[in-house]
Amino acid sequence: MSESDIVIVGTGHGGAQVALALRQHGFAGSILMVGRDSEPPYERPPLSKDYLYGEKPFERIMIRPPQFWDERQVGLLMETSVSRIDPVAKTLTITGGGTIRYGTLIWAGGGDPRRLSCPGAQLPGVHVIRDKLDTDRIRAELSAGAKRAVVIGGGYIGLEAAAALTKLGCSVTVVEKENRLLARVAGEDLSRFYEAEHRAQGVDFRIGADVEAIEGEEKVTGVRLADGETLPCDLVIVGIGIVPSVGPLIAAGAAGANGVDVDPYCRTSLPDIYAIGDCAAHVNGYADGAIIRLESVQNANDMANTAARAICGDKQPYEAVPWFWSNQYDLRLQTIGVNIGHDATVLRGDPAERSFSVVYLKGGRVVALDCINRTKDYAQGRKLVEARAVIAPEVLLNTEVQLKELL
Repeated sequence: MSESDIVIVGTGHGGAQVALALRQHGFAGSILMVGRDSEPPYERPPLSKDYLYGEKPFERIMIRPPQFWDERQVGLLMETSVSRIDPVAKTLTITGGGTIRYGTLIWAGGGDPRRLSCPGAQLPGVHVIRDKLDTDRIRAELSAGAKRAVVIGGGYIGLEAAAALTKLGCSVTVVEKENRLLARVAGEDLSRFYEAEHRAQGVDFRIGADVEAIEGEEKVTGVRLADGETLPCDLVIVGIGIVPSVGPLIAAGAAGANGVDVDPYCRTSLPDIYAIGDCAAHVNGYADGAIIRLESVQNANDMANTAARAICGDKQPYEAVPWFWSNQYDLRLQTIGVNIGHDATVLRGDPAERSFSVVYLKGGRVVALDCINRTKDYAQGRKLVEARAVIAPEVLLNTEVQLKELL
């Protein structure tokens, strides 16, 4: 049996950041990171963008060079899964039946890609994008001559993948079962804009469409829709969300329904066990106190810092304003705040100019902004969200007035 003062499960952004933050805040004990990945910690967002279309080599998306972790005395145990937690004995059962004893456990397990359940979903050529190996497999198929792709899911991952594949010369069709793109995360103005932009780049769409089966024998050859249409293809990318990876925590008795519940210091209901990042459900002040999970690098990093401070005796509650970004073609989307429950939107600027913002209001209060190629609105809009500012829609419409003047 091995042991460590702190064991971090997960080697993504949250896991890496909490290890860094622990050292920055003076933690001198032993730290061990346990991850399913075969590589040291690296950035995940480029997997569906820069890394997919070859603009960034892997070395440029590593969070730190491999030797950095040795220098900080942070152990890495890779290609290892945790199957069981004993919160009384404070032990983890890992791949192969080994055991690790911990003093404090930080769960940064993220999530697993949601899979299709239809016939043919397991055929070679059907891909998800969650780790480097996933993207490497897609790149290998493209190098071998794949030219027709179907992307299932019209959220950010699906649209980013569609943009990258188009840039690489693929013919791309996006299938979305909702009645518009980005239906779960954005307003109609943004949905319509992205659909028009992708169509202008040659992407085809089937919106309001259900997948009935993936066709093929030894490899995928098409996607059959519920209306009987078959979309011929050489590869499929599935981007329909994630399932929080919290099974061992819940089995050990941790509270949680959608993920695992944490308090303002990222502590779970189990003693000496914290959870951070995509899998951590928390009360969020920018969502009017709703219990939510945030799937973003910002959330993973800020929760990591919160947990590290608490462990090191400097307890400061998690109160960060959520933010997010997406790059597609030459479009830079920056989002600030949470638009859950918004009751009005203001379109600030002209989408035809490919530079505009959507401001989300709830009871007259600015709760979020989606900014396309409009960094000033994003930076200044943050202040409005943080201040819970109440601004009249007609005032927000006036692009001659900078948002910072409205505080």
